[in-house]
Amino acid sequence: QVQLVESGGGLAQPGGSLRLSCIASGFDLDHYAIGWFRQAPGKEREGVSCISGSDASTTYPDSVKGRFTISRDNAKRTVYLLMNSLKPEDTAVYYCATTTYFGLGCEIIGLLSARYGYWGQGTQVTVSS
Repeated sequence: QVQLVESGGGLAQPGGSLRLSCIASGFDLDHYAIGWFRQAPGKEREGVSCISGSDASTTYPDSVKGRFTISRDNAKRTVYLLMNSLKPEDTAVYYCATTTYFGLGCEIIGLLSARYGYWGQGTQVTVSS
């Protein structure tokens, strides 16, 4: 049974940092891409990063490029999202998700939520002074 459990959300000041964690179980991390998404109230879900299973290549949208870093530790079955230089517009519920496409990396999967079949429950991130 595939499970994804996020943690690490909370309140941060503008310009501050947070690190989110996603513990995965029930599938082989080496062969599936994992993405981080966020959804703010009244807005559509937005992909903010993806990391491939095979070579750990990454993808980011322009809105977070240079501020967010995704990484993975397969031995710990954990994917991280380090968020620096946080802005109020980063406030959202953050989700990790994994694809159901074996062996396809982020350059193919991209950040379309429809390509991710399993989702965690989400963790709230609030950026405010």
